[in-house]
Amino acid sequence: MRELQPVLTGPLFAEVRRELVSLLSGLTEEEWQLPTAAPQWNVKDVALHILGGDVGNLSRRRDGHSLTADLSSYEKLVAFINEINASWVLAGQRMSTAVMIDLTEHVGRQVDAYFAGLDPFATGGAVSWAGDGPAPVWFDVSREYTERWHHQQQIRDATGRPGLYERRLFEPVLDTFVRGLPHAFRDVKANEGTAVKLRVTGRVEKEWILLCGSRKWDLFECDGTEDRQDAATAGAAVLRPYEEKARVVIEAEKAWKIFTRGIRGAEAARCAEISGQRELGEKVVGMVSVIA
Repeated sequence: MRELQPVLTGPLFAEVRRELVSLLSGLTEEEWQLPTAAPQWNVKDVALHILGGDVGNLSRRRDGHSLTADLSSYEKLVAFINEINASWVLAGQRMSTAVMIDLTEHVGRQVDAYFAGLDPFATGGAVSWAGDGPAPVWFDVSREYTERWHHQQQIRDATGRPGLYERRLFEPVLDTFVRGLPHAFRDVKANEGTAVKLRVTGRVEKEWILLCGSRKWDLFECDGTEDRQDAATAGAAVLRPYEEKARVVIEAEKAWKIFTRGIRGAEAARCAEISGQRELGEKVVGMVSVIA
């Protein structure tokens, strides 16, 4: 196994944006009204949400303009985000789809340039679903990338359009989402060396190992050296003794939906092949890598 590498998504924003504008420009009047996996939101609502995220990010990050709110707890943060999301989507009903597409393209180009121009290795704010401490800027940016990718994919699913499943666009989404596993397991008590493996199959084939350490859980990427004991021949591999207690296998096309609440509860568990200690496996499929 090896240490996780940074997920550098800055250069991908512009391409995902172009795909979104092309997608929206081709929708029929009926398709705008189709329901999506986002509760109570149709296709237009999800598109408005993407635009709202861009307007908010550009205003807050680039221009230093933000709303005053009590964000002293995670619960208050979630409530605040839900409130501003709902009010934006409601107000956005006044927009025609043509106006919304124009704004998505105009504002989006500025947002794409902003994210692409940041220093990814500087220290930034926390990614709340992965922990409370400061995170590198690239993690915050990759979280924003997953927002744009998964909401666009919700529109594609709802309208029967092909997904953005090219590996170079899709793999960073999964690489970002799994960073929430140590935080999801923060209250799980286990012996040091206890391991839980997650494997995704399909459009992306990849495996990670979550290890219980002396004080916290750590996540590593599997690279075929997991069972090697000879440090001299293992090169840069991370060698730590472990005992695999659970293994979870999920199709990549379902994994992102599970981690964004598109598939929930018992249905999420049924979408996964869980072996070993089931409660540990169900903890993996219960992880949520979005705020609200």
